[in-house]
Amino acid sequence: MTEKLFYSDSHLRKFTAEVLSCEKRDGRYHVELNRTAFFPEGGGQYADTGVLDGIKVCDVQEQDGRIFHILAEDCENPVRPFAPGQQVKGQVNWEERFMKMQQHTGEHIVSGLIHARFGYNNVGFHLGSEDCTMDFNGGITKEELTEIEREANRAVWKNLPVKVLYPSEEELASIEYRSKIEIEGQVRIVEIPGYDVCACCAPHVNFTGEIGVIKLTGVQRYKGGVRVTMLCGVRALLDFEKKQAQAQAVSAMLCAKENEIAEAVEHLRKECADLKLEINEKENRLVSCWADMVSAKEQAVCIFTDEFGAESMRRLMNRILEKNRILCAVFSGRDGEGYRYVMGSKVMDMRALAKDMNSAFGGRGGGKPEMVQGTINGTENEMREWIRKKAEEENHESNA
Repeated sequence: MTEKLFYSDSHLRKFTAEVLSCEKRDGRYHVELNRTAFFPEGGGQYADTGVLDGIKVCDVQEQDGRIFHILAEDCENPVRPFAPGQQVKGQVNWEERFMKMQQHTGEHIVSGLIHARFGYNNVGFHLGSEDCTMDFNGGITKEELTEIEREANRAVWKNLPVKVLYPSEEELASIEYRSKIEIEGQVRIVEIPGYDVCACCAPHVNFTGEIGVIKLTGVQRYKGGVRVTMLCGVRALLDFEKKQAQAQAVSAMLCAKENEIAEAVEHLRKECADLKLEINEKENRLVSCWADMVSAKEQAVCIFTDEFGAESMRRLMNRILEKNRILCAVFSGRDGEGYRYVMGSKVMDMRALAKDMNSAFGGRGGGKPEMVQGTINGTENEMREWIRKKAEEENHESNA
């Protein structure tokens, strides 16, 4: 059994230990020590990283009380890096460890507050590489979450001691505590006075003030309850720095004060909406002009233009088909670069026509019998001639 130094001192960064075993598995060495400050993956929290005698530790896993430190190097050299009985020096990646302790202790405060106020249980916890999520078996509104966030930060400002207890079975029976799973053997209790009492296996900060700040960044429905996303301490600071930089950039682009950019964006959104409406109205008039310019004698209409978007291309096709044409095809693009197309007819099955055209010119697309659309790679002259011949064939078959 490996002695878990992170329980006696969660702030321990360096330690010495004796190697119990060093075995190669799946191309990497797994090192077992008689004592360690590395916290293994567990309780919704990923493992610590660091170094053993200068060799990087990329993962730590616990199996039946044995803790294995997985070395990051591929270790193709058949010589083992460590031998049983060897003394080694370990060093935990402290910045990462402290960040995780901030998140995990913050989770205790938030979960305790939600349990006290709503009676909900934390049924899922995940401390990921970017954020921390908590799943609760009940609904919480954004307004309620804001109130929880403010109260959680009051707990941080009080700089309360984070207590770790190892109660006997008799003592445990008299303690009201949270736990997501049934625990066999000694139960480890983490208590934040006035806020939470919970069974937990992970390291935590010694005082709530070390958390720095708790920021609840989102809430969404999840499995009949809600999933809350949280950032604490250094993660919350980095998130604020990033968002502040973005706000400053947007502020400069809009020539607006940072605390007024939402109003500026709304003003810009309205301007864009008005411009889109104006452009749409002008495109409608342009569509009418194009349709009116098509000769009444032209039964297979083929139009090439860069002036319209997809919706206006369809409107132009429909306007032209209103005058009893055999078909209408509208193309947008350039020779050598490819074209978008939309084709329609009230007398021909356009799916069959599109299939033939796509095969002839390396195109893709499809649709309904009366209308098809897609992309194609032919030249304007080639496609005009191809459509003309297809229209003549259709006209000949109809007359026959």
